[in-house]
Amino acid sequence: MNSIDPHMLLSAYAAGIFPMSDSRETDEVYWVEPRKRGILPLDHFHLSRSLAKLIRSDRFYVTADKAFEAVIDNCAEPTEDRLDTWINPPIKEAYCTLHQLGHAHSIECWDKGKLVGGLYGVRLGHAFFGESMFSRANNTSKIALAWLVARLKVGGFLLLDCQFITDHLASMGAIEIERDAYLKQLKPAVSSHFFNKPVGLWQALDQLPPLIKTKASLPKNYELRAGLGEGDSDRDAAEFLVESLEAESFSAPRPNGARIVQLLGHTS
Repeated sequence: MNSIDPHMLLSAYAAGIFPMSDSRETDEVYWVEPRKRGILPLDHFHLSRSLAKLIRSDRFYVTADKAFEAVIDNCAEPTEDRLDTWINPPIKEAYCTLHQLGHAHSIECWDKGKLVGGLYGVRLGHAFFGESMFSRANNTSKIALAWLVARLKVGGFLLLDCQFITDHLASMGAIEIERDAYLKQLKPAVSSHFFNKPVGLWQALDQLPPLIKTKASLPKNYELRAGLGEGDSDRDAAEFLVESLEAESFSAPRPNGARIVQLLGHTS
């Protein structure tokens, strides 16, 4: 089986090049530098009202980097609309190695413990290169992408590379630009990285508390600050005082769907 050196792979991404294959059944790999490139400007993510409502509901539990190999395996599976994929054994091995090195990441959507959607990609400097996504339930790839965009915005990323534009991605704000324009955006996004620790703050989102909607939703050991009441919806958890817990024993809950919608800023 052909193998891809991880440092060579990162160097290729820094130059605007990425690997592909003709089929998951072959070990052959070739390198691609498209004349036109799909990107998703982080401040122009299109969040529909219906998707915002679904995300706020927390119908699906969303995680990061909890099941990277399972995500890539699902992305490689044939579907009714796609009988073959480009994720062959050498490509899977290369990205799993990048994940172990801290350069490749996944977003997972779960339904009652079952993985039903997700995506994976590569982080290099302040750029994220989306590789593939999948859905086993309606809208789960869209939910994963929304959580990814929120994570990248909080982490100070500059570029979300989608490689090739699709109708699915275009509906969520992805655009197509010429190679020269892409390289002008790519250079500053990766220039601070020289194969040391990635500098994009991938875990920054995990430090944010959820939005708390009403007093009724607070744990018993929370006490509202004077002046806040039932009408003060969508207030940061940081605006509430924790009275009965020692500071060192308190850790904020994971961000919830309402927080993600807030970070994405608008609906359309």
